[in-house]
Amino acid sequence: MLTIKTILHPTDYSEGANQAFQLACSLARDHGARLIVLHVSPPPAATIGGMAAVPPLPDEHEHPADLKKLLSMGSQFPTVALEHRLIEGIPFEEILRVAEETSCDLIVMGTHGRTGLNRLVMGSVAEQVMRKASCPVLTVKLPVAHQPCEACSKTHEPATV
Repeated sequence: MLTIKTILHPTDYSEGANQAFQLACSLARDHGARLIVLHVSPPPAATIGGMAAVPPLPDEHEHPADLKKLLSMGSQFPTVALEHRLIEGIPFEEILRVAEETSCDLIVMGTHGRTGLNRLVMGSVAEQVMRKASCPVLTVKLPVAHQPCEACSKTHEPATV
């Protein structure tokens, strides 16, 4: 049986990530585990005259809005020990690094459910984490009824057959 002492929840603040956070909180409560909530901000892309420039050093670039969102995430269960981390880097690489660094037993994250060309071109952070993580990864997908339509960005009821 899997012993769960540390759970990592990477978040991008999306609805899917919020659903995964609720599940991560419940699992942390049930297993008496600590929960690390992580947001990875991509490094800023600086340009000068249309050409890429060296990005600012980490201490020069702050993410106050991300930090405020991250710190506002709290568990509805008072017994869950929460730790918040905001770092800058390539999301899947930093998620994997933090998972290793903290000896994480489980990663609980949401998916965006990208399909087709978007997935082929952009890839999926969740998919890369699942393939490369040394611990189990639990992905949480939104119910079909809550996913926005790719064509119009509105939410539609699922088709019945």
